[in-house]
Amino acid sequence: MSSANSYIQTVALRDVKCFALHGWYPEEHLTGIYFLVDVVATFVHTGDTENLNHTVNYEVINIIILEEMQNTQKMLETVVKRILDRVIAHYPFVLTAQAGIRKMNPPMPGEVGHSFVQLSYTAPEKKA
Repeated sequence: MSSANSYIQTVALRDVKCFALHGWYPEEHLTGIYFLVDVVATFVHTGDTENLNHTVNYEVINIIILEEMQNTQKMLETVVKRILDRVIAHYPFVLTAQAGIRKMNPPMPGEVGHSFVQLSYTAPEKKA
């Protein structure tokens, strides 16, 4: 690979379906609801497409999502931050990352398809 070329790779999981007990109201902690979780990470592609150590492993991302979704919180903001913090800690080479959670059919008046919370991360620029 030429040193003049720099490729940015994206690895993502979309619509990871989880049943969880997140919610502000105590009854949400009892009844639960379905959520869809997305995680997207970008990083500089090394050129080695056959080495799992040179990429973000979406199997690991799935485990992080499933574990954090079972850790009941009042606010989805807390859940997306915990997911994002773990992704960044596991893959310190990521340039950007996003975690988003959709709460399907949230319990409120009217017909609401989903509520949505997302958090984004951008790595600080390295000093030369």
